[in-house]
Amino acid sequence: MEEQAGYKKTDSYNSETIDSLAKKYQVILEEIGEDPKREGLLKTPERVAKAMQYLTHGYDLNPAEILRSAMFKEEYRQMVLVKDIEVYSMCEHHLLPFFGKAHIAYIPNGCIVGLSKIPRVVDAFARRLQVQERLTTEIRDCIQETLNPIGVAVVIECQHLCMQMRGIQKQNSVTTTSAFTGEFLKDTTRKEFISLIGTKLH
Repeated sequence: MEEQAGYKKTDSYNSETIDSLAKKYQVILEEIGEDPKREGLLKTPERVAKAMQYLTHGYDLNPAEILRSAMFKEEYRQMVLVKDIEVYSMCEHHLLPFFGKAHIAYIPNGCIVGLSKIPRVVDAFARRLQVQERLTTEIRDCIQETLNPIGVAVVIECQHLCMQMRGIQKQNSVTTTSAFTGEFLKDTTRKEFISLIGTKLH
């Protein structure tokens, strides 16, 4: 188990929760016409229970505390951009995954944050039942309220399995959401951000 201030990534599970969830998943298997006693499904309820607990462990994390654990005074006042952050989340409407990338920038106002904390904030919000629109604004608001920067920009691009596997079944569709504060509400700053996230520097 990895522990840092304000952040915990764990492969251990709450046994009572796992047992309770596993029993419910066994009933679900029966309800869809499967036999949970056949060899291939014997451990499936427990496996799914553990997967669900891991995929929603963001409820146990405090994103603001993650940021506060690595804040440093610094007079740098230009854009700080972390792009291509992997996003994995679960659509709250169908409990199917959506996944993609987040691009996040802020302009410091006397305080910077350790760069690894920004992807961890993304994970803390993404590892919950979500909609992409809310995920975008939650990340923006957390960074703005905790760091009090001159501005924050968040763009998320995701594919949604609820669109690709069921419903409209459009396999190549990508959903983009954005949220801005402060200087990023100005056209010139926002255009610089958009240009940078589309530029390959490596």
